[in-house]
Amino acid sequence: MTKIIAGNWNFPTKITFGPGTIAQLADSCAALGIRRPLLITDRGLRDLPMIAAAIAANAAAGLPTGLFAEVKGNPVGKNVEDGVAAFRDGGHDGVIAFGGGSALDAAKAVALMVGQDRPLWDFVDEGDNWLRVNEDGMVPVVAVPTTAGTGSEVGRASVITDEDGHRKKIIFHPRMMPGIVISDPELTVGLPAHVTAATGIDAFVHCFEAYCAPGYHPMAEGIALEGMRLIAGALPRAYADGADVVARADMLAAASMGAVAFQKGLGGVHALAHPIGAVYDTHHGLANAILLPYVMRANRAAIAPRMGLVGRVLGLDRADFDGVFQWALEFRKTLGIANALKDIGLDAGRADDIGAMAAADPSAGGNPIAIGAAGYGDIFRKAVSGDLG
Repeated sequence: MTKIIAGNWNFPTKITFGPGTIAQLADSCAALGIRRPLLITDRGLRDLPMIAAAIAANAAAGLPTGLFAEVKGNPVGKNVEDGVAAFRDGGHDGVIAFGGGSALDAAKAVALMVGQDRPLWDFVDEGDNWLRVNEDGMVPVVAVPTTAGTGSEVGRASVITDEDGHRKKIIFHPRMMPGIVISDPELTVGLPAHVTAATGIDAFVHCFEAYCAPGYHPMAEGIALEGMRLIAGALPRAYADGADVVARADMLAAASMGAVAFQKGLGGVHALAHPIGAVYDTHHGLANAILLPYVMRANRAAIAPRMGLVGRVLGLDRADFDGVFQWALEFRKTLGIANALKDIGLDAGRADDIGAMAAADPSAGGNPIAIGAAGYGDIFRKAVSGDLG
């Protein structure tokens, strides 16, 4: 019988959803009292027409908009520092977080830090560190996701890499949640197939790990199950035809659902993906996609009793652990995901370090079983070599 433990259930902000909703960007800024926004995005999006169009539309509406586009694929503390400097130098009063999870995370961290007198790492999600935040110094955020993966647009945290320690750290405050989200599936139409696949499986892993995490949170579990169902149907369609706006919309919705669901917890996939990303600078979604079946194997004894419902939601003939496991392997294959970390250039030389960092990662606390540093190191070695035995 599940033990019911008291906790906080927090659900998203206002979301403006649907094709063409990017046209509401200026109105959304105005609704939050933003008059001089800074649009923060990553280097890959900087020169795309959607960025120029957003800035031009804001200017036409009387909202002069600055641009900061120096965010790395795995954002680092220096990106946040530089974004804060750009914000202050431009006399801005709010942030538009525009892009994939990396841009959204960096932008939310900038919006937090522009009014703080402590360093970023003082707000790492440990204990009551969030109480250190000067809330009056935070500025409002409008989030515009352009990938369907992290769900950072409805999250209260940012994952930022500490370059000195080669560790990904979670920066948290309840008010980091964007004030308004504009989810326009047309902005994701140009996403390359391989990025669509990696970010989409990241969203699936959020739902899967949230569902498997221990604890009592039926609302999160229901959202996680529906998110998995949506992704199973929509991701192969979006991968095969990037212009399928219905599939893109389903994926955007499912990505936000995954981020809502994982307030219940994540698990070993993310516990490993975070240090792997910090050490090897791998794409977060791709690391999750490769790691999923290896962590499923490690967690089998704990999660097998829960796979019957997952199998039924996915419409599988065999609704048990083996059926879901085989489906996961086939799903990855359909989406062109490599089977092993060695296939994307990783080796097992730092397995012990990765294991120790994974065991210390906050996501490890949501894993259905305690694995420990040695266990995570072993999973990493198996994922490098492709050993699913």
